[in-house]
Formats: sequence, C-alpha cells, structure tokens
Amino acid sequence: MAPTPTYLKSLKKESVVQSVINRLTDAMRNKELKPGDKIPPEPELAESLGVARSSVREAIKILTYLGVLESKRSEGTFVCNGYTESMIDPMVYGIILNQDSFENLMELREMTEAGMMRLAIKHHTEDELLELEKQLEVMRDSVKDLEDPVKAFFDADETFHDQIALMGKNPMADKINRVVRSLTYAVRFETVSTMIKTDRSDELIDAHRQLLESIRNNDDDSLSKKVRGSYFEEELLDHH
Repeated sequence: MAPTPTYLKSLKKESVVQSVINRLTDAMRNKELKPGDKIPPEPELAESLGVARSSVREAIKILTYLGVLESKRSEGTFVCNGYTESMIDPMVYGIILNQDSFENLMELREMTEAGMMRLAIKHHTEDELLELEKQLEVMRDSVKDLEDPVKAFFDADETFHDQIALMGKNPMADKINRVVRSLTYAVRFETVSTMIKTDRSDELIDAHRQLLESIRNNDDDSLSKKVRGSYFEEELLDHH
C-alpha cells in the first residue's frame, strides 16, 4: 500500500482553513501536487486532514479565487497550469487597504521598476533596444504637442515603460509592476505636469535617457538611484 502523501496527514485545530490552504500550497511547492493534477474530493480531503468539510470547501474556494486551483464541473478540482492574472488581484486590494505612507509606496515603486530594469538588461534584444530608442524620441516630440503636452508626455512615458517591461520577458513581474504603476498614477501624472509646466521637460527626458543607456550598456550599478532620480519627488513637494 502506498504511503499517505504528507499533505493528507491530519491537521491540528489552529486556524483550520488557513492550515488547509498551507498544506495544499506546500504540496504544490514540493511537487506532490503538480500543475494539472486533480486534488482529492472534499470528503476525502476532510477525512484525511481531520477537519470539517466546510473548512476544506472554504480553503478550495479561496485558492480558486486566487487562481491557484480551478474547478471543472463534473470533473473535479485541479491545480492550475501556470500563472493567471487573478493571482495578483488580491494584492491590489491589500496594497490599497494597507497603504500607510507615501514613502512606503515609493519604495515599492522603486523596487519593482529597478527589478524590471534588471530583467530588461538581462534579456533584451537589439531590436527591442531600438524600439525603446524610438519611444524616447516620441517622448522628446511629445512636449511640442500644442493641445496637451502633459498628457502627450505622460502617454509616451507609459509606452516607454511598457517597452522596458516587454524587454524583461517576465509576464508575472510585468503584472506586478503594472499594479504598482496604477497605484502611483496620480503622483506620476502630477510630477510630469509640474516638470513640464515649469519648463523642465529636458530633465525628465534625460532621466529616461539614462535608463535607456543603462540597458544599452548592461549596467545595473546604481540602478535604484537612477530609477529613484527619475521621480523628481523633491521638486513636486517644493511646488506644493
């Protein structure tokens, strides 16, 4: 008789639903459960873990919401194959609800953007670098927009960073970075507005040029400092 898998051994009573979640996710990390595997039915899981079926049902519901498990009608519940965007959605709510300081948010932004830059330095192609150079030219031209130079520049800035994310070739990291960029949308737009309205667009463009040069030269020295330097936080605060 085959030994009982570790994740099916009886649980203690501490935070039962969380314990079921932990047991299942540990099994996935340990490869006892692999992508595409069918997990045991609720009654079997509940009996093996020594918990109520309602606890198992709730744990499965949470893992399904997080995109870790998927239920197929009449077939059962399976470990998802690969990454799904729904895995990141709860993170958005968590950041919004626990956003206790501007500085914490900016540190998170710096960490994710510097990480995307490092991925781009590691994985980019020459064609992708040429495309980033084109986006920098679009950014230079955007400040000449007679109708709304602020929006034109901001849109060009978004496309520039989208290109860096594409160069990194990591969809999950890109998704997390997009979440952080959406959370910082207002402050980023206000920074662009302040810099352009005070005739300092050249500084904005130069900051982006330095990011491009870091990728071109495979240079990640002082990368966090360069990324942070492109935020112009002091100037924004002084303007207020």
